[in-house]
Amino acid sequence: MARKRAPGFEAQREDMLAAAAQLFATQGFSATSMNQVAEACGVAKPTLYHYFEDKQALLAQICDAHVHDLLTLVEEVRAQALAPQARLRALIERFTLAYADAQDEHRVLTSEIKFLAEAERERLLDVERQVVGEFASTIGQVRPELHEARLHKPLTMLLFGMINWTFTWLRPDGELSHETLASLVSDLFFGGLGAVQPPAPAP
Repeated sequence: MARKRAPGFEAQREDMLAAAAQLFATQGFSATSMNQVAEACGVAKPTLYHYFEDKQALLAQICDAHVHDLLTLVEEVRAQALAPQARLRALIERFTLAYADAQDEHRVLTSEIKFLAEAERERLLDVERQVVGEFASTIGQVRPELHEARLHKPLTMLLFGMINWTFTWLRPDGELSHETLASLVSDLFFGGLGAVQPPAPAP
């Protein structure tokens, strides 16, 4: 569903970022022109340049906003002061649901960040490392012996391998919802295949 446009500079800027993210996600950063972004936003090209210096700035701000949204999510879960296992489950499920509302932005972050200048890319990767570090730390608290064996970080990357690429195959209008998927990922990660149960029938 298209985002409702509200008056004001910030609202129009967010609409432009969303339109650019959709174009970058579907046809790639290199293949997208500022003319196409302006047309998708329904504005003149000079208006677009009033908000963003160039296409690189658009890409940087899309990636920056998305990765900081994920960092905020991590901080919100941490602030709940949950026990390690409950915290890890909350992180998994919150991230899976967050990706549902930011599929274009997530695709851009994972596949188009390579087009940013090195300093900007490293700055964003540092934020990503903070996010990954919170998952790894929590896994290490759930299973301290795995932390001692230095397996908490590989397990974190395996976990992200499950949830980071769902946008490539999970259809928004399909039978499997992101809510159900979030529970499936948690159950699978905690208990293996034997722990996965079919969801209850819809009322």
